[in-house]
Amino acid sequence: MGGSNPLLLSISDWFRRNFSDPAAVGLFFTALFMLLFLQFFGHFFMPVLISIVLAYLLQSVVRTLQRLHCPHFLAVMIVFLGFIGLVIFSLVWLLPITIRQLQNLVTEFPTAFSHGQSWVNHLIQQYPSVFSDTRFQQVILFLQNELSSMGQGALKHIWALIPNLLTAVMYFILVPLLLFFFLKDSAAITRWFSQFLPKNRSLVSNVWKEVNKKIGCYVRGRVIEVILVGFVTSLTFALMGMQYATLLGVLVGLSVIIPYVGAVIVTIPVCVVALMQWGISPQAFYLLIAYAVIIVLDGNVLVPVLFSETMNLHPIVIILSVLVFGGIWGFWGVFFAIPLATVVDVIMRSWPKSLT
Repeated sequence: MGGSNPLLLSISDWFRRNFSDPAAVGLFFTALFMLLFLQFFGHFFMPVLISIVLAYLLQSVVRTLQRLHCPHFLAVMIVFLGFIGLVIFSLVWLLPITIRQLQNLVTEFPTAFSHGQSWVNHLIQQYPSVFSDTRFQQVILFLQNELSSMGQGALKHIWALIPNLLTAVMYFILVPLLLFFFLKDSAAITRWFSQFLPKNRSLVSNVWKEVNKKIGCYVRGRVIEVILVGFVTSLTFALMGMQYATLLGVLVGLSVIIPYVGAVIVTIPVCVVALMQWGISPQAFYLLIAYAVIIVLDGNVLVPVLFSETMNLHPIVIILSVLVFGGIWGFWGVFFAIPLATVVDVIMRSWPKSLT
C-alpha cells in the first residue's frame, strides 16, 4: 500500500525527475563528496588545501609567462621565488609593524577613553537639558571599565592568535614545498585526480569549466583588490599624518573580503583612531572624507572592473553566503563565500532542465 501513499509517490516522482540522468547523479555525488571531505577532513589537510588555493591563484601567472615563450619550469621558478619573496617581505616588514601598531593602539584605549569621557562631560555641562548627568555618567563608567578590561585582555591574548611554534614551522615548510610541486606538476595531478571522477562526468566537466572561469576571476580580483585598497589607504593615511596608518590600511584592505559588512565594521576603528588623534576637528573631517572617497571608488570603480563577470549575485545572497560559509569554515569560508555561492548557482542552473 506504500505505492498508493501520496507522500511516497511525490518523493519517488521528485527523485525520478531529478536523478534519472546519470550525469546529474555524477554531479550530485561529486559535489557531496567534496563537501563531506572538506567538512570532516579539511583541518587535517589544511596545508594541502592552502597550497592548492595558492597554486590556483599563481597558475595564471605561470600560463602568462608560458605564452611569452618562457619554458614551463623556468616560469614556475620565477613565480614561486617571487611569491616566496613577497611572503618574506610581509613577514619581515609588514607583520612586525602591524603587530606593534596594534599593541600600541590597544594600550592607548584607556587614555583615549578618558579623553572622550572629559569631552562628553563638557558636552553634558553645555547642554544639561538634553543629557541626563546620572544616566550618562553610569553608562560612561561602565563603558570605560569594559573597554579597559577588553584592551588588557586583547593585549594579553594577541599572541595566542598566532599558531604554536610547531604548527607554524610545519606550515612554513610544507606549504611552500607543496606549492612548488602543485605549480610544476599541475597537469599530471589533474589527470591523476580525474580518474576518480564518475565515468559519466559530462555535467561535472561543464560545471567545472564555468566555475573555474568565475572563481579564477573572482579570487585573483579579490587579491588585487585587497592589495590595492590596503596600499592606497595606508599611503593616504600616512600622508595625512594619521597614526597607525599601516595597521588601519591592512584592516581596510582585508575588509573587502567581506562584502558590504566589512566596510561597515572597519569604519569604526578608523573613526575612533581619527577622533583619538585629532578630536572633532577639520583634520579628522578631511581624513574621513578621504576614507569615504576610497570606499566609494572601490565599490563603484574597482569592483565593477575586477568582478564584471562574477558579481552577478544579489547582495542578500552574498551576505547570507558569508554568514553560512563563514560559520562552517571560518576565515576561508568568508573568503570563498562568493565563489561557493557561485558554485551553488552554477550547479542549479546547469542541472538538466528536462528533468526539473
